[in-house]
Amino acid sequence: MKNSFITILLATAFQWSCTPFWNKEPLPNIVLIYADDLGYGDVSCYGATRITTPNIDRLAGQGLRFTNAHCTSSTCTPSRYSLLTGEYAWRRSGTGVLTGDAPAIIIPGRTTIASVLKNAGYTTGVVGKWHLGLGPSTGADWNGDITSGPLDIGFDYNFIIPATGDRVPCVFVENRKVVNLDPADPIKVSFSEPILTEPTGKDHPELLKIHPSHGHDMTIINGISRIGYMSGGKSALWVDENIAEVITAKAVKFIENHRKRPFFLYFSTHDIHVPRVPARQFAGKSRMGPRGDVILEFDWSVGQIMNTLDSLNLSDNTILIVTSDNGPVVDDGYQDQAVELLNGHTPSGPLRGGKYSLFDGGTRVVFIVRWGDRITPGVSSALVSQVDFMSSFAGLTGQKLKADEGPDSFNQMDAILGRTGKGRDWVVEHAGRLSVIKNDWKFIEPGPGTKLQGNTNTETGNAEIPQLYNMNSDIGEKFNVAHHNPDLVNELASFLKKIRDDGRTRF
Repeated sequence: MKNSFITILLATAFQWSCTPFWNKEPLPNIVLIYADDLGYGDVSCYGATRITTPNIDRLAGQGLRFTNAHCTSSTCTPSRYSLLTGEYAWRRSGTGVLTGDAPAIIIPGRTTIASVLKNAGYTTGVVGKWHLGLGPSTGADWNGDITSGPLDIGFDYNFIIPATGDRVPCVFVENRKVVNLDPADPIKVSFSEPILTEPTGKDHPELLKIHPSHGHDMTIINGISRIGYMSGGKSALWVDENIAEVITAKAVKFIENHRKRPFFLYFSTHDIHVPRVPARQFAGKSRMGPRGDVILEFDWSVGQIMNTLDSLNLSDNTILIVTSDNGPVVDDGYQDQAVELLNGHTPSGPLRGGKYSLFDGGTRVVFIVRWGDRITPGVSSALVSQVDFMSSFAGLTGQKLKADEGPDSFNQMDAILGRTGKGRDWVVEHAGRLSVIKNDWKFIEPGPGTKLQGNTNTETGNAEIPQLYNMNSDIGEKFNVAHHNPDLVNELASFLKKIRDDGRTRF
């Protein structure tokens, strides 16, 4: 009798621990799938006609597809920082695109989406690309315990690519250890001076199966030269063709292992980032070269997650989000015929620019949300930003952020779930300098800089004069009307200056 009473008491306590404070309904699982360099026009439900993404399309048909959703920066590290911390990365030095041996830029103990959800009773995990640094100021110990990582900022589990596929070290890290590392073959990594124990793409192009178009000519791993130098760790090296399969399997396993209580999974794919090396089942299938093939591979990964949720009867109570860290880039360092084989495909769709750009092609992204019958399928034009995930998830789980947490994050859950079509009043975008969209008007700060990003030929949006575009009538940002609207230019410039000077936007 006593044991039965204890069992009932524990079960009741568990139910309360997994329930929002305001309505006592079970908390939804949350799966956030974060693509890499996926363009607004790269999937068929956003208008692509040269390639078909059936799983993403199926998700859009079951959920809400946003047409005015934004990441915070047009490159990956700052977008990821903002997404996880609720703070614009441009407020902090050292949050640009990181090297593979950079120390952690989210300091242990910092409040993140993961720690907020963990506090609400979620089991939290991250699988896939990290690129936010690892280790203390001296960098990660690749041959020992790797500290100052996901486990120190709210995640219970991680299986990650430390930086990017085109940067060393080319190994997976599970929790605090490099996977399959042989202690007799220690890893050494450098981005400051050559480690010449291994051949480089610059000196031995005959060893390459993919040649660089610019940069990316240092240590060769799996027939591909990378950014940075690495030696050792041969038993731990990944095979590029298998990355999507490996990390998708880990994401599926996390869901299976934690299906009995609320979980948060941040599944950050490598696709469609360079080097684009699709698995055999996708190679050549898009007829657009490796870039098109890895779009199909990403779509497959989304389908695997959806099928897993369906098979475990979790779909109805799981918020599933698919979005991207920034806009698209075609030639980003390797000769993979991405430019030559576009065949009329427009990765940014109707938008101007792409990755690295102040134009909307850099920061307006694919954004689809599904939550069973809690979301009415359709299309939303609400202005939303990834920086708001932290405050929105806090609100969803009945929590209130402290004053020093998520300083730029607002609770936009009603817009994310389609309960309102309004969304934000304004959104800030970043690519070296800042721009702001407010009431359909977009203002881009003037300043020096090149008009094209290196060899990618992406329009950066840099100009010596102010730029003003009406995003309602000119989504492609073709007509700069700043000269005809000086008062509006001054108003938006002052508004942007205040956002910068205040140091936060949520008070």
